[in-house]
Amino acid sequence: MRIACAVAISFVLYFVVTAVSYRASWSHEAKGSADVIIVMGAAQYDGVPSNLLEMRLQQGLDLWKDGRAPLIALTGGKQAGDRFTEAATGRRWLTDRGVPAKAIVSEDVGRSTWQSLSQLDPVLRDRSVETAIVVSSYWHVQRADLILQQLGYDASTSPVPQNTEALSWTTKALKELLGISFGRLMGFDTLYSVTG
Repeated sequence: MRIACAVAISFVLYFVVTAVSYRASWSHEAKGSADVIIVMGAAQYDGVPSNLLEMRLQQGLDLWKDGRAPLIALTGGKQAGDRFTEAATGRRWLTDRGVPAKAIVSEDVGRSTWQSLSQLDPVLRDRSVETAIVVSSYWHVQRADLILQQLGYDASTSPVPQNTEALSWTTKALKELLGISFGRLMGFDTLYSVTG
């Protein structure tokens, strides 16, 4: 009984510490430069970025214009019936705003954070990338950062600020917190193999 109580208390404490770290990551901004800015994908509608994807792309573009990295990497496949991938939509959005095509790399099959970043990994290795700034929504960026670290990158984050809605523990945030908690314990690759 004591062992069961100790395990339960340990898990609760671990979850609380993870939650505090996760909440702190919502406003943590990377300093310095890196080899690449990774913009995580989000929905697109027939080649037009959703508001969420456009906010991420704008943040990546701003970092690139500030000289924080010479390369932008895009992630994201497509849903059944889509004509365009998230990555291709992002590429067109960036090139329309003056980013040279040679400064953009991508993967276009990923349908989850783990799948996208593990598919992007060989593309980045081919470019000798070691350091990365990952751009995503404030509630998602820490998991992407931790996955990049598991893949062997020196990663930092640039969370897209929340919109004007009140900050709360939304369903997405709770899902991310659980994913981070279990991913840290078992590895994000193992978690993906279990949850898909």
